Amino acid sequence: MNDILSTRNWRYATKKFNPDKKISPENLDLLLEAIRLSASSYGLQPYKVFVVTDKALRKQLRPASWGQSQIEDASHLIVFANQNNFGGELVDDYLSILSKTRNIPLENLKGYGDFAKSKLVDLPSSVKSNWTAKQAYIALGNAMQAAAELNIDSTPMEGFEVEKYDALLGLEEQGLTAAVVLAIGYRSEEDETQHLAKVRKSKEELFTLI
Repeated sequence: MNDILSTRNWRYATKKFNPDKKISPENLDLLLEAIRLSASSYGLQPYKVFVVTDKALRKQLRPASWGQSQIEDASHLIVFANQNNFGGELVDDYLSILSKTRNIPLENLKGYGDFAKSKLVDLPSSVKSNWTAKQAYIALGNAMQAAAELNIDSTPMEGFEVEKYDALLGLEEQGLTAAVVLAIGYRSEEDETQHLAKVRKSKEELFTLI
């Protein structure tokens, strides 16, 4: 139980990364697997995750990120990109995976598929985009906690110009848009914010028991 809280108290939004300290391939694989295992509504995972290590590309992304140093200095940059729009194929693709994974005949899944489509396919495109972005944020939360459990620092970032990210990463032609960015790596000893007390609302202010 103490580990659950200790990792959450240990992590903070790292302001300055050590650019010379990199995440091992083994830990990166663990982190990406934690993201892959994230929950999502109907299990559909309507997003893609881009792991950016290319230095030249990250140099281009930095001005589109309000000049924040984490973009270049972190070991890796993870971009969660949600689907802009979708049709019944989103559900059909999931059912295909479900059928193969659990060895269930596809025709036996038709009822579930029809129900999911009835709730999703006819939504306005703006609502769809908002919903898929929310699913990406669930994955972000899993990534941040998994990173903390591995003693990897992270910084969730919404301070970036979406259109420029989409252009630099070629997202628009894939029907995607950048939802949120996560810089991961190891804190610099010069980052003074690591020593500051965590500021949160009290339990009495935050929670209402009904």
